[in-house]
Amino acid sequence: MKDYYYFLGISQDASEEDIKKAYRKLSLKYHPDKNDNDDFFADRFREIQEAYETLSDPGRRHSYDQNLESHQRSFRYNVPPVIKTFTANKIHAKKGEEIIINWQTSNADVVKVLPFGLEKPYGERIFKITEFKDGKFQLLLHATNSLLHKTVVQGITITEVFENDTEKFKNTVEDMFKSQPRTAVNKNGLSKITMLFWGIVILAIALYFLIKELI
Repeated sequence: MKDYYYFLGISQDASEEDIKKAYRKLSLKYHPDKNDNDDFFADRFREIQEAYETLSDPGRRHSYDQNLESHQRSFRYNVPPVIKTFTANKIHAKKGEEIIINWQTSNADVVKVLPFGLEKPYGERIFKITEFKDGKFQLLLHATNSLLHKTVVQGITITEVFENDTEKFKNTVEDMFKSQPRTAVNKNGLSKITMLFWGIVILAIALYFLIKELI
């Protein structure tokens, strides 16, 4: 049974105003028009709408709360969650290639497959990887028994495969010239090639003064 309170990130005793605030905030964040009509955001937006339509109506909310309570009472809350299977049809793939994942859990009332979001306790999803990070795409299955406050996690890493060495070289070169995330060491987000250049310059200067000192 879907937990609409979980979808909106609110407690079961949330007021009508709390429900409206949560809906407005999440609908703005996940609206497909603001996220290039990405399937993930479209699915999440539908879940948020579904939750809001149910919880904002007093009659529907009352019926939903009764069903949710009955579901929670019948749920095996004293047994920890288990991931029985979590597989992908391939762990090496090219960008844009279709991937099929399957999963099955037990004793879990909240199941998430990241980066996609909430899912059923068992199922299948077909998707295409549009972007790898450092040549890898990470999938994580979270199975939670919310009444027991226990979660188990299992991951799958899919490695990027290139058409040929030329494409791999091209991607490597592009990565070298791409701006990097700002860190304490790289405050301006300089590219890898720029950082390498300045590293060589600093090393050359240090060697120059070291040799000069020795002479």
